[in-house]
Amino acid sequence: MPARILVINPNSTQAVTDGIDRALAPLRIAGGPEFECVTLREGPPGIQSQRDVDGVIGPLTRLIAEREADCSAFVIACYSDPGLFSAREVTSKPVLGIMECGVLTALTLGHRFGVIAILAGSIPRHLRALGAMGVQSRLATELPVGLQVTELADASRTLQRLIDVGRRLVDEHGAHVLVMGCAGMAQYRQPLQDALGVPVVEPTQAAAGMALVRVQLGADINLP
Repeated sequence: MPARILVINPNSTQAVTDGIDRALAPLRIAGGPEFECVTLREGPPGIQSQRDVDGVIGPLTRLIAEREADCSAFVIACYSDPGLFSAREVTSKPVLGIMECGVLTALTLGHRFGVIAILAGSIPRHLRALGAMGVQSRLATELPVGLQVTELADASRTLQRLIDVGRRLVDEHGAHVLVMGCAGMAQYRQPLQDALGVPVVEPTQAAAGMALVRVQLGADINLP
């Protein structure tokens, strides 16, 4: 059987999972690992606070432990990387968080990266994580679009907000590359990049791509 990479949306909004699934189409290659996208039904509609992040760790790690036997790697498809280190304690398989992978990818595309968040309240949480990664000196800044996760399905409004915020990050703050700070933004990566003319990283694609490489190369040792 082909290897399987499980991509987990830790919120309970199926539309977000569907968008993630579509965004992974370019990574589905003949003879390569299968990508299975699932929704964590126990999660909130959107992960928008530290309490939301903390609340999904239990069910998320249980799901990963239950699926270890039939999966070769796991991707946590939420920009807060909820339960990333706890998940690595319950499986020997690679576990990748989309924030960590998205930022690392951005660092290969430009010197200064900007992040588009959903809400202003998300930014302090993200900054704590960037500080732990030691990459804050490369951050231009992070700005919100001011939309709830469940509102991101409104395509015309969301894309215009993304373009407006992305343009500010580039023109006013000197960002060379942008990172989309929510998995629910996945469908807008290409039109946003086309509108702004700078590289745009969709972090679930970044994490899934790294998972694919690790599985293909047999790099299946998971480090805490």
